[in-house]
Amino acid sequence: MIPINLPKIGEEEIQAVIKVMRSGMLTSGLGAGPNVTEFEGNYSKFAGVKHAIAVNTGTAALHAAIMAIGVKQGDEVILPSFTFVATAEAIVLAGGKPVFADIDPETFTLSTEAVGKAITEKTKAIVPVDLYGLPADINSLREITAKHKILIVEDCAQSHGATYEGKPAGVFAHISCWSLYAAKNIGTGEGGVVTTDNDQLAETVRMIRTHGEKAKYQSLILGTNYRMTEIQAAIGVVQLRRLPDFLAKRTRNAQRLTKNLEGTKKIKLPIELKNQKPSWYLYTIRIKDITEKDRNNIIKEMHDKGIGAEAYYPMPVHQMPYYKENCGSFNLPETEKAAKQVLSLPIPSSVTDA
Repeated sequence: MIPINLPKIGEEEIQAVIKVMRSGMLTSGLGAGPNVTEFEGNYSKFAGVKHAIAVNTGTAALHAAIMAIGVKQGDEVILPSFTFVATAEAIVLAGGKPVFADIDPETFTLSTEAVGKAITEKTKAIVPVDLYGLPADINSLREITAKHKILIVEDCAQSHGATYEGKPAGVFAHISCWSLYAAKNIGTGEGGVVTTDNDQLAETVRMIRTHGEKAKYQSLILGTNYRMTEIQAAIGVVQLRRLPDFLAKRTRNAQRLTKNLEGTKKIKLPIELKNQKPSWYLYTIRIKDITEKDRNNIIKEMHDKGIGAEAYYPMPVHQMPYYKENCGSFNLPETEKAAKQVLSLPIPSSVTDA
């Protein structure tokens, strides 16, 4: 089976893990061991920001960021429903209420117009998602948020290596969240990072990650245990170094698919914009005028031929039982239509010309 995404682990990562194991230091009480510290320094340079705070999952990154900006009971947070459920989970776990807004059918990212209609006096923040690795249109969203004094928490879980206006994804948000799950462009098995230029938000996230502490056994705020291990960080240091090679191969594979699929009238290919360069986390096509059942049959047929195609995401979050019962109903026609028609094809760096 040609995998839709596969961790690219080599001897360098293996040796980095062995070195940590032999050192005997597997983690740090305040989450800042030598490997974590090195990884955070490298990641902040990569992300083009002052602060990178490493945590143990991408979901932890989202939750810590939502907590850090002060979301509390009764606060509303606007987000797309066309995303992985973790984006909404983080809001609920912080006590906020997810308010789902529709997507732009061309980019699959949050619609600025839909966000404008969803804002109320209870809105605390918006969480745009860089879906499939294409950055959300942050500039247009910033115009709205500045007017209403709303914060932007960018979900960059899929956009390692993407750029917006020539700068790394996540730079223009107040705070951004990244996943290092094994299937991402770079992975540490599980893992995540919070990035920001805001000193106060960075300090708050660091305390949240380790039980609200700045010093051991002295909790200052409500926190939890979201520390990244030294093993995860050691893998991350190597993976981040290899990212340019991973991205070059993904881009080349995406270009091959585009060249071979151009002119196929029933297929809408991934959009490429002048000011938004994707990370090619997923190469997602849209099959026009098709039912969900027929799309799923195509996926099955491709699996039978050894091609690991998948649909991301076949059930929008607002239709999932918990969110349907607790967050109310939402009219999201573009989201629901896309969920029935999208299909992602394999382009990881391990995929060859053949």
